[in-house]
This record gives sequence, C-alpha cells and structure tokens, in this order.
Amino acid sequence: MQGDDAELTAAVRAAQDGDESAFRTVYRTVHPRLLGYIRTLVPDPDAEDVASEAWLQIARDITRFHGDADRFRGWAARIARNRALDHIRMRGRRPAVAGDDTELASLPGGADTADLALEALGTGRTMRAIASLPRDQAEAVVLRVVVGLDAKSAAQVLGKRPGAVRTAAHRGLRKLAEMLDGEAEGPEEEAAEGADGNGGAPPPQRNPSQRDLPRGVTRNAARTLRET
Repeated sequence: MQGDDAELTAAVRAAQDGDESAFRTVYRTVHPRLLGYIRTLVPDPDAEDVASEAWLQIARDITRFHGDADRFRGWAARIARNRALDHIRMRGRRPAVAGDDTELASLPGGADTADLALEALGTGRTMRAIASLPRDQAEAVVLRVVVGLDAKSAAQVLGKRPGAVRTAAHRGLRKLAEMLDGEAEGPEEEAAEGADGNGGAPPPQRNPSQRDLPRGVTRNAARTLRET
C-alpha cells in the first residue's frame, strides 16, 4: 500500500471512531476528485449541491464501511453517482460534463497513476473535450484517471463488467488524445509555413521516442491508456 493510501486508510478508520479531524482529512483528500466525477454527470452549480448531499450520506454511513483507501474511493463514488442520478431524475436533465476543472487543477501531486495523469486533465480545454465524449466513456475516464479506481472498482460503481469499463476508458482516452493532437497540429503547421517563408528553414522534427505520444497527454496518462 502506498503512503498516501495508507494515510487515507488510517484516516477513514479514525473517522469511523468519531475523530472529526480525521474526517476532515478524508474530506480534503477525496472531495476534489469526487467533485470532478460528479461534474461528469451534473453541471455546475448543481454539482456542488450534489457533492454536499453525497458527503452527508458518507458521514452518516461511514461506520458501515469496511475496507481500505481504494475501496473507500469506490464506495464514495457509488454514493456520489447515486445522488447525482437522483438529482438528474428530479430535475429531468440529461447528464453533462461541466468545463470547470478548478478543483482538479489545484490538486497536490502524488505517487499514483491518477495523480500523475492529472497533468493531462488539468486544463479547461481537456475537460471541455471530455464533455464531448459519450457518457459511458466520460465516466470511465474520470473514474479511472481522476478518481484513481482500478477497472474492477470502477465497474462496481457503474454496475458494469470490468472489461466494459476498460473498453470505454480506452476509447475515451484515445478519442481525447486525437482531439488534443488535432488542436495542437494547427499552430505547428502555421509555424512551419512561416519558417519556410523566411529562408526555407525546415520544420522542427519531433523526437522519435515522442512520435507516438499524443500531444497534450502526459507519458503517464498514455501509460494509463495502454494499461486500460
């Protein structure tokens, strides 16, 4: 178990014993990513209200929870998803991804794949790209990369098989990479044309080791894509 996960596990157990300071630690650790996931279902400002409802239930039911940090993230995500779907049914709205990623961009760095991949998701441009994905792909990408769940835990949240979640996340990340790569090519082509017009200088060449790495997506996010 990684250090951050061990600390979260200890905080959850202390919170179950009534330690308010430990519960605040749990909240600070889990809330930003949980809010990011809720935003794949409910647009702002409703996402904040849904998150509050989810945390009320988490606080009420935390003594019933059994497991470590990974299981807690999945448990909290299931609660958040249920509250979000209840909200959608009540309002009669279709799920939608919001473009506000302030919480995600301000997260501290960490050692797991989700933390490392946040660099790729830490821009409004990428969050807007996620908004254009089919709902199943958007949810799978955010649960796997942002919340940090493995395929099995994400499948439990979504009520699907792990293979279906892996496929949805793979397709979503591929599509994101293609969209971001397409956006990046425009400025590069203009720069190359400008260089040709000022003395015929050849366009800059990409490092061969980076040739297959989608622009706008970190190596770690690309690794996540391959492992999905």
